[in-house]
Amino acid sequence: MLKSRFTTRQMATAGVIAALYAGLTVLLPIPQYGPVQLRVAEAMTVLPFLFPEAIPGLALGCFLANLLSPYVLDWVFGTLATLLAAIWTSRLHNRYLAALPPVVCNALIVGAEIAYLSTPDGAAFLPAFAMNALTVGLGEALVCFVLGTLLLQALYQVPALRGRTADRV
Repeated sequence: MLKSRFTTRQMATAGVIAALYAGLTVLLPIPQYGPVQLRVAEAMTVLPFLFPEAIPGLALGCFLANLLSPYVLDWVFGTLATLLAAIWTSRLHNRYLAALPPVVCNALIVGAEIAYLSTPDGAAFLPAFAMNALTVGLGEALVCFVLGTLLLQALYQVPALRGRTADRV
């Protein structure tokens, strides 16, 4: 008999995370797509620090939310940025650094994606990339380092989760 990689509880957790991510992105009336964005759902990208099952949940939630993006490439590259950030976050051992991978991944990948789509001749790609990486990265840093860090701090206070963080700072 094959052993399941995820338990039913972990699959349900991933599903809830996906639904929360997509719902927050689609329903909040703030910029979610484009060079200037403040995607509140990205605060959840710190969750893989505590829950490995958050990785597929975040990737699926991001993909579903990106289906409404005006950038079709966002379906692939925006989702890829969130997936890579989630995997990287899950491997960290310091919760204060958990917000860093989403900022770096989104600034570089989404910044490059938007620059590519906005510079048809290619000559202006590098300046456009620098500007988009900066604006996407600043929005991501604000959400992840403020809201994401607060989220981790709140979860760290839950007694049932203390065992998950005992070996991590």
